[in-house]
Amino acid sequence: MTLESSKNLGGIGAVLMFIGFVTIPGAQPFLGIVALIGLILVLVALHDFANIYKESGIFNNSIYGFVTGIVGTVIAAVVAAYVFFYTSIFTDFLHNIYPGWNGSWSTLSGLTPTFSNITTSDLAPIIGSVVLVLVILWIFGIIAAFFARQSLNTLSAKARVDLFSTAALLLLIGAFLTIIFIGAILMWIAVLLIAIAFFQIKPQPEQPPVTVAPPPSTPTPT
Repeated sequence: MTLESSKNLGGIGAVLMFIGFVTIPGAQPFLGIVALIGLILVLVALHDFANIYKESGIFNNSIYGFVTGIVGTVIAAVVAAYVFFYTSIFTDFLHNIYPGWNGSWSTLSGLTPTFSNITTSDLAPIIGSVVLVLVILWIFGIIAAFFARQSLNTLSAKARVDLFSTAALLLLIGAFLTIIFIGAILMWIAVLLIAIAFFQIKPQPEQPPVTVAPPPSTPTPT
């Protein structure tokens, strides 16, 4: 583990995350794997820098953010699965679109949808469920971005690279604004800035050893 190898590891990982966030039809599964690999490399690099600078907050806060993101995703998935499998919200909506549907999924493809039967009261449960899942992801995303900012701010101070702090602030603002499209763009730019910041890290100049002059000797009386 050296500073040079750690900064290259973090920079490459952030570049992979930047590439993984690109939306290309048909390539999303592959790009998702690329982004995940990049995230793991960044976490490893942050762990190395926590040891190099003897500052545990660099790695600990990044892990807190990572775990928070996973927990938020799991909770949102559980809520979505509960609505889909254990309530009648989705099936009732389908019955309104396909009045002749007998409840069998195999027969659904042969039916013609009718949207004239849909009212606001029919859409409200579906919209409410989608909004609930998105709000869960949004809240946990903000918390994860807060921990990530703490990690990057500490690294910025220790490595003396201000670009980490700029990227951290942009990441947090982007998390708040993910309810609109610009938030995702800001977070994407923040990841690119993190990659550049990693490559800007330079070894700290070693401090010269402090020498203490011996006390003056007292003359021996004759």
